[in-house]
Amino acid sequence: MTRGAPRRGGWPAVVSVALGSFTLVLSELLPVGALTDIGGDLDVSTGTTGLLVVVPGLAAAVSAPVLTVASRGFDRRPVLWGLAALTALADLVCALSRDLGTMLAGRLLLGLALGGFWAVGAAIAPRLVGPESFHRASSLVTAGISVGTVASLPLAALAARGAGWWTAFWGAALLGLAALAAQIRYLPPLPADSAVGWRDLAAVPRIPAARAGLLATVFVFLGHFASYTYIAPYLERHARYGAGAAAALLLGYGLAGIAGNFLAAAALARSVRATVAASAAALAAVAALLPVAADSAVLVAFLVLVWGAAFGALPLSLQTTMAKAVPEAPERGLAVFVTVVQVSLAAGSLLGGVVVDGYGISASLGLGAALAACAVAVVVVVAAAPVRRSHRSPEQKSVV
Repeated sequence: MTRGAPRRGGWPAVVSVALGSFTLVLSELLPVGALTDIGGDLDVSTGTTGLLVVVPGLAAAVSAPVLTVASRGFDRRPVLWGLAALTALADLVCALSRDLGTMLAGRLLLGLALGGFWAVGAAIAPRLVGPESFHRASSLVTAGISVGTVASLPLAALAARGAGWWTAFWGAALLGLAALAAQIRYLPPLPADSAVGWRDLAAVPRIPAARAGLLATVFVFLGHFASYTYIAPYLERHARYGAGAAAALLLGYGLAGIAGNFLAAAALARSVRATVAASAAALAAVAALLPVAADSAVLVAFLVLVWGAAFGALPLSLQTTMAKAVPEAPERGLAVFVTVVQVSLAAGSLLGGVVVDGYGISASLGLGAALAACAVAVVVVVAAAPVRRSHRSPEQKSVV
């Protein structure tokens, strides 16, 4: 590129993609912050309301690999435009919903956009700036994820106590339209880097390091969402937090998640395996302790903040695991990772809902603790196995 030539869209384009990532994560997690109110208005149980988290997860699990393969050779710019428009439409449907069926239809549309963005759009930011700014561009998109996580729960909780939970979806729809407008204005042409086929995706789990990382990912997301999906009802019914106090604590959870993300970035430079193991162990400990800590508001607050920091560290840590396992084809590895994450997210929320309806919220927390502990076991046992066989080549060693 010659001096003075356009820089592939530059920072305004990166911000437009970050706004898209923020809106997607905000939209995905909005129901968690208002689960009780949504269930009451739709006249369904808490466990059934958890389907609002399950459905987009399953849809994203399908759309990530399908869109990756179907859009091979396509310019990524119109693909991102379509995903931003779909996000806004999904939130609009949810904002207008007054029954479970319509609400689930909106969540299905969101899941299609969600899986497509993380498989195709997440790797776009570094292409919009010069090589010296690759990492800063990627971190800005990641910041959109973190801020969306922070804002979703308290925004939904406060909206539910004010004008109504649906107003949170109106706001998300407007943000989706803003992201679309910004991407139309600032994104340059983005030809596809390479063609990815189904055989390429199927080959990822056959890589030992990728297989270990994916297995740890399954247990982490199963455990987290089996319990986290029902954190708002736990705070209100078991810990006896008022609406304002619960919203404030959920905000603290999100802020702790941002801190955990940055702490993980530093810790990963020393040991990917230790960072994943320590974060998953903290998640397991918190989920196990919350049922017996409900009588102490201070202890509950402390545990929820630790939970936020622990889970905030895990997505980045697990993505790093996959990046090291499949360094030559990041889009391929990311598509498989997104599918595994979304299937596990949906299955965890669904399983947690069944347990909540049958045995109560404390049981779902116990289930989450057990599953997170399995993730620790995978990291310690499965990932440590190649280290003991030191005669193997570096390519055969796990990076978890």
